[in-house]
Amino acid sequence: MRILALDSSGLVAAVAVVEEEQTMAEYTVNYKKTHSQTLLPMLDEVVKMTEMDMETIDAIAVSGGPGSFTGLRIGSATAKGLGLALGKPLIHVPSLDALAYNLYGTGGIICPIMDARRKQVYTGLYRFTDFDSDGIDLKSEKSKMEIVAPQMAIGVMELMEKLNDLGQPVTFLGDGVPVYREMLAEGMRVPYRFAPAHMNRQRAASVGALGIEYYKKGKIETAAQHQPDYLRVSQAEREREERMKKES
Repeated sequence: MRILALDSSGLVAAVAVVEEEQTMAEYTVNYKKTHSQTLLPMLDEVVKMTEMDMETIDAIAVSGGPGSFTGLRIGSATAKGLGLALGKPLIHVPSLDALAYNLYGTGGIICPIMDARRKQVYTGLYRFTDFDSDGIDLKSEKSKMEIVAPQMAIGVMELMEKLNDLGQPVTFLGDGVPVYREMLAEGMRVPYRFAPAHMNRQRAASVGALGIEYYKKGKIETAAQHQPDYLRVSQAEREREERMKKES
């Protein structure tokens, strides 16, 4: 199985080609350019360097949100266009699920945080377990990612309360870490740490690897069906609602 994976949900733009036993290619850029400038040229370069026939991919996995509204739209439009052109299904991979998958096999609670402004973050809580839902030991095979709390937009203070109540060690990662590091240091009462630089941002390879798992479970959609998951309305929509309330 071969999956083309795209992630433009945050500051990072990333493209990867992932197979079940290996990552064929991964191109990641976290620099001062917009995703509209980088994503398609990166994809073109990956295809050229691997001499890949695009018809050989089985599906297109895309980081489906939450995240940057503009970034999600660019990633979604790119994935939809490719899906329509190639006649391939799409795999909607939640952005925070993919971020957590960077830390596959890590003990304790995995807490990816993406800055959502106004002292809020997009987050979800995850752990890796060696047992399935029926209690069967999986360690001879591989660990399973368990969703402790699904994706949400939440205040940093409220998030820390949830984590402290769980009473387990926490590993943080994501672009929200440098923004809220001081608040976390003041409010966390359980052991915590931050993921290292090579694991702490979006990776298309993680989107692709998790996409393979979803594909096997039949979690696919057509290009026409795919829609990003923003979790909350944009600033422009909030301002419009406020104006309408004042006018009414």
